[in-house]
Amino acid sequence: MRTILYPIIALLLVCSACGKDKYYQDSGTHEPAFNGTSLDYLDAVPFYFDSVATIVRLAGMEEVFNADTLTFFAPTDRSVLRLMQLLNEQLYMQGYDTLKTLADVPRPVWQKYLQMYMFHGRNELKDYPQIDYDLLNTYPGQGYLSWFGTPMNIGVVFNTDNGVKYVGYRQLTLAWIPDPARPRDNWTIEYVASCNITTSNGVVHALNTNHYYFGFDPYLFLADVISYMENGG
Repeated sequence: MRTILYPIIALLLVCSACGKDKYYQDSGTHEPAFNGTSLDYLDAVPFYFDSVATIVRLAGMEEVFNADTLTFFAPTDRSVLRLMQLLNEQLYMQGYDTLKTLADVPRPVWQKYLQMYMFHGRNELKDYPQIDYDLLNTYPGQGYLSWFGTPMNIGVVFNTDNGVKYVGYRQLTLAWIPDPARPRDNWTIEYVASCNITTSNGVVHALNTNHYYFGFDPYLFLADVISYMENGG
């Protein structure tokens, strides 16, 4: 089993427009159609998604990524590394055994947090509404339920160009809504670096490496891990 304790050397994915003929701004021009499933795509780009592909398998979601119609906002391995580092620091401080590999995290925990990035159906940037985080009453994006029903918001930021609002490049965003009873409060907003990577069973939108922690809230993740430890899970 792959260990999480290895150095990751990664170039930043540049936040950029998602043109029809490219999906990685920092690696030239590419045909956005990938010949394979969504899991095949993650496997094909191990520099960014090796740990994420491992998590898909540890979560028991391999069949979903290979066969179901899926839109996946793919976090990079950097967010996994940061999460595992914080988890081990906190587990050590609280007197628990640390995690040596990704497989030490219980499967239900991986499932719970992986599905926050997964959505039913095949949706590209053009399928999502505009969002302006300063004018949510006018351009609110749209609320969506993730694969297992976590409330999220997805929208497209129309950037400013030469001082003119909304005429610049368009950037897809994903936001976690922590409290459904207060759906406009305390969002964790993440930006897509590369979008519209079409696979045989869906679409992959790669999040920027500035997405700091896999699962959005590492302390909720930590609490779930400790709960399983204490209950023999």
